[in-house]
Amino acid sequence: MAIPKEVRERYEKLKTSINRYRRLFHVFDKEEISEEARDSLMHELTELEKQYPELVTPDSPSQRVAGKPLPQFKKIRHEVEQWSFNDAFSPEDLRDFDTRVRKVLKQRFGDVQPMYACELKIDGLKIVFTYKKGLLESAATRGDGVIGEDVTHNIRTIESVPLKLERPIDIIVEGEVWMSSKNLELLNKAQTKAGKPLYANPRNVAAGSIRQLDPKIAASRNLDVFIYDVAQTSEAFPATQMEELDYLRDLGFKVNPHHRVANTIEEGIAFWEEWKKRGRHQDYWIDGIVIKVNEKKYEDALGYTGKAPRFAIAFKFPAEQVTTIVEDIQFQVGRTGVITPVAHLKPVQVAGTTVSRATLHNEDEIKRLDVRIGDTVILQKAGDVIPDIVKTLPELREKHSKPFKWPTHIPECGGDGRIERIPGQAAWRCVDRNSFAIQRRRFYNFAGKGALDIEGLGKRTVDLLLDQALIQQYDDIFTLKEGDVLELEGFAEISAKKLIESIARACEPDMYRLIVGLSIPHVGEETAILLAQTFGSFDKLSKASVEELQAIEGVGDIVAQAVHDWFRDRHNAALLERLLKHLKIKVPIKKTDLPLAGKTYVVTGTLESMSREEAEAKLRELGAKVAGSVSKKTTAVIAGESAGSKLAKAKELGVEVLDENALVRLTR
Repeated sequence: MAIPKEVRERYEKLKTSINRYRRLFHVFDKEEISEEARDSLMHELTELEKQYPELVTPDSPSQRVAGKPLPQFKKIRHEVEQWSFNDAFSPEDLRDFDTRVRKVLKQRFGDVQPMYACELKIDGLKIVFTYKKGLLESAATRGDGVIGEDVTHNIRTIESVPLKLERPIDIIVEGEVWMSSKNLELLNKAQTKAGKPLYANPRNVAAGSIRQLDPKIAASRNLDVFIYDVAQTSEAFPATQMEELDYLRDLGFKVNPHHRVANTIEEGIAFWEEWKKRGRHQDYWIDGIVIKVNEKKYEDALGYTGKAPRFAIAFKFPAEQVTTIVEDIQFQVGRTGVITPVAHLKPVQVAGTTVSRATLHNEDEIKRLDVRIGDTVILQKAGDVIPDIVKTLPELREKHSKPFKWPTHIPECGGDGRIERIPGQAAWRCVDRNSFAIQRRRFYNFAGKGALDIEGLGKRTVDLLLDQALIQQYDDIFTLKEGDVLELEGFAEISAKKLIESIARACEPDMYRLIVGLSIPHVGEETAILLAQTFGSFDKLSKASVEELQAIEGVGDIVAQAVHDWFRDRHNAALLERLLKHLKIKVPIKKTDLPLAGKTYVVTGTLESMSREEAEAKLRELGAKVAGSVSKKTTAVIAGESAGSKLAKAKELGVEVLDENALVRLTR
């Protein structure tokens, strides 16, 4: 159908006007016309598009939410490799950064005092935007820095993201997608009304929304964006970071208004101090500031390390602390019978998540803190994510409060419930280490991800199988038939078949996984890997003497004795013999033959392209040891987002710190 000239002209004017009002409202917070008037213009535009579909172009406002949900995310290779910043945790770290910068610049420019661009570090999801001839071509997550996920269909739904720039240029920019606290509150009201769980923080909602296959979900979340960096442009590059922010704004991007030039690093520290107080009063979350050398010629001279720019650093705010009340202290019984006291707290928001539990570790920790039921305590959630009680406030304690009395019996321990303190340790354990509660936890462990990883055999299914007496020992799992599973509540023919198939797939485990699954006291994944790689078979391992076990680097006297005793127990020996009739154990590769043999890594913080457990598994597969704490023997610390005390410890000890990009290169 031929489109009349006047219709085409009207359509182009509508499109230009709607985009102009969108930019004014969503980028500059200016409302020249009402929302109802904008909706009216939009209605006229969409009616024209219905009548003349040939008019529709990718930059039409109607195309922000278009198409069916995607079947899956596509990968996208970044044209410009994405870096992450090194972190500073104290003003001294920032001064050290300034010293390094001036030292490098002195070699090329003489004694110069660089100026620093100070910007807010928005707590959201980093996205890389690519425009060709002024039109949005793609938007991708950071991923591993080289390859990210194509989330263009969701990014187009964000009103503050221009679909068409002010000039037809080629440009790649970087920014942070975020959700306002106000919109999170509205979303949670809707969740409450629908009887659904509440969302903990806006960052998680933003990240989750962008990773939805259906763009209508992202569109409903009212997300926003700040653009802060030009990675590549077909035009002349701005001479300073401040000019770069102006350049981005002129192109139609939304730029955070709170930035400042610091003439010295001390002024940068003052900016951090200011926003440490002001940050919580913004409608978006801020977890620190970013300080960059302002002059581009200095940035180019400083360049990059293998993992981060030398010209910029992120200065995080301190870990958040809140107060709450200890409502009770209860006990968890682990798979080896070890007892852990857990404080049940009045629910409280800390660092973006609701916390109602915190481990008290052991009896000695309770005494050290003098924690009592009813006490007001200070709760901290640092970069390592785990909530921790750091202090009690005795002045707020009830008048007749009594110190917490450690029990002598715990019902979950079975039998008479007696408990005993482990010789030479702060931990207590059940005297009867075969109680039903402990057995359940051992089965959870045996089928869990760290051991045989039997898909579908989660805690609920294990409980059902035990309660129906369908399993009593680990080997019973491998004798189950579809008909047995069909007896369980909630199982139908298809789900029963899937469970039996997943059990069959688990019949060829790595040796270390079965060792983990056996719940040998003091033996976790790292020790299990050492045992598997040292002995290579269960026959040799079961015959090993205490001295042979002690000779393994990383296996101490207590662990060696525990392993020796477990294999000498006739019931355990019989269980293992029965298990091996069902299982074909994969022979482990000798650790010395692997590329990362002899190296020790610590993984901390949140990674974008994989979970922390997946990262640790990859390192172990290449022969590395993965430790839970940082020491001088640590080869390197792999630090993701929100890395905390372990990263600080690495810097203190001078241990190398690698980012996610380096991890990916290391494990390719």
